[in-house]
Amino acid sequence: MNRRMFISSVTRFIGLMGISSLFPYHATSAGKAQPPAERHKNSRDIHHLSLRTIASMKLHHSGERFINPFSNVDYGNIWRLLRWKLFSTNHFKYLYKHEQVLPVSIDWKNVNTSSGVSITFLKHASALIRYMEKTLIVDPVFFGLFPFIKDFSPVAFDLKAMPQPDVVLITHGHYDHLDKPSLARLNKKAYIISPLGYAPIFRELGFRRTAELDWFETVVWDNLEITLLPCNHWSMRSPIAGPNRSLWGSFLIRGISGGPSIFISGDTGYFTGFREIGTEFHIDLAVFNLGAYEPRWFMAPSHLNPAEAAQAFVDLKAQQLIVVHWGTFRLGDEPVYLPPIQMAEQMHKRGLSDKLIHLPHGKTYTLRG
Repeated sequence: MNRRMFISSVTRFIGLMGISSLFPYHATSAGKAQPPAERHKNSRDIHHLSLRTIASMKLHHSGERFINPFSNVDYGNIWRLLRWKLFSTNHFKYLYKHEQVLPVSIDWKNVNTSSGVSITFLKHASALIRYMEKTLIVDPVFFGLFPFIKDFSPVAFDLKAMPQPDVVLITHGHYDHLDKPSLARLNKKAYIISPLGYAPIFRELGFRRTAELDWFETVVWDNLEITLLPCNHWSMRSPIAGPNRSLWGSFLIRGISGGPSIFISGDTGYFTGFREIGTEFHIDLAVFNLGAYEPRWFMAPSHLNPAEAAQAFVDLKAQQLIVVHWGTFRLGDEPVYLPPIQMAEQMHKRGLSDKLIHLPHGKTYTLRG
């Protein structure tokens, strides 16, 4: 895409809903110019407080908005985006010739007949979890985002054949995670669980059973406990309304009467909170979002790279790891197929190769039969 085409695309995108809804902005630092006074304050000095203390003191709340207490990020700097797309060197472009469009086909009969706990990687960050005969879906995205963002894993299965979820988990409001056309295809009787601030969207789509959680709040549903945990990210649906009018988070899924625990990272940059979470909770399976992590000067505030994901896995003391958020949309400089390759390299360096489960699109991994 040449510069003129890109600028035209950006203009259309901003007019529709804002390209800033998808991409992070660079953190400001001491000694550099801070955002204008009228711009929303984006961070708060937490003085090494614990995650529990931050949550109980509501230090991530700020009037009608939320604050990411783990990073000082300028969420209004569109020039950072333009600098990246127009003037920075893409060191991965030569690898794009190896990218392939791989339609996602799924044998739902095998998924439906599996017992115990299993996870099926659909596409992007979307995963379908079967937990003791209950069905959960995380951040469902079945379609493309925009005409100028290529979909490398188009759905080739019949959505009507997919098990309808009992529970829908939404980690945050960016358009590649909260996709209204995809949600509209789901059973309206599903129970939607999200961070604070999204209920109006779900009601608009016809869902009536919703729960909005703050950090460390838990929903007990049937035989499951679902807890929202802090993470290092942000959220935005509209550049007009501005960032962080709704919350973001990770999820921990646990069986009340036993069964494996599953940690869903959602989008997150690295932060020391992983250590606290790993100390407080036992985690059998960590599902990390890994993709859109290059270039680091632009993406680091909001997305893990493979080395950071390996460290976060160690911090969590998890037993196994699956990575998603790759192979569908090229939202960073790296080619869509690269994240799991680099993740395997990082786990090998740490002697943890046996902990990493490579789960391609459309495939299912069973935790407990």
